[in-house]
Amino acid sequence: MDYVNQRVAHEAAKDPSLYTGLVTPLNIILAVITLYTTYLLYKPSPPAALPREPPSIVFKTFTPRELLPYNGANNAPVYLAVRGRVFDVSSGRNFYGPGGMYENFAGRDASRGLALHSFDEEMLTKDLDGPLDTLEGLGPEEMESLRNWEERFESKYLVVGKLVAKGDA
Repeated sequence: MDYVNQRVAHEAAKDPSLYTGLVTPLNIILAVITLYTTYLLYKPSPPAALPREPPSIVFKTFTPRELLPYNGANNAPVYLAVRGRVFDVSSGRNFYGPGGMYENFAGRDASRGLALHSFDEEMLTKDLDGPLDTLEGLGPEEMESLRNWEERFESKYLVVGKLVAKGDA
């Protein structure tokens, strides 16, 4: 018991100002944790990266042969023509690009096929260096259908050019 009394007396004789008040090891640890957490909450975040703009598209005059490479193959843009106007339908690549439902129309004049609701190859102009399809033989219902398609394209896609026959370019 003498040991305990000596130890109590020794502790009582120590400088009482060593760990009294706010500066204790536990308080220091809590302060460091609090400061670190505050830093994590309020640290500046890196600036937001803006999406890259698509490259500018210049209005261009296309012949049927010049339009043909724009069929979406090898990540090329997807263009198609309706009544002499060329639309960039790249944002609808799932429909108009390779493997899409309307892929026959990519890089081509799709006017007759859209008017007749036909995706067949024979709806497309065979002679790329010849005259454009005049849409001769289409009735009023087919022309109305074609105008509806054209309005849909105008509302969703950019016009990037016009389609002309080879001799008119």
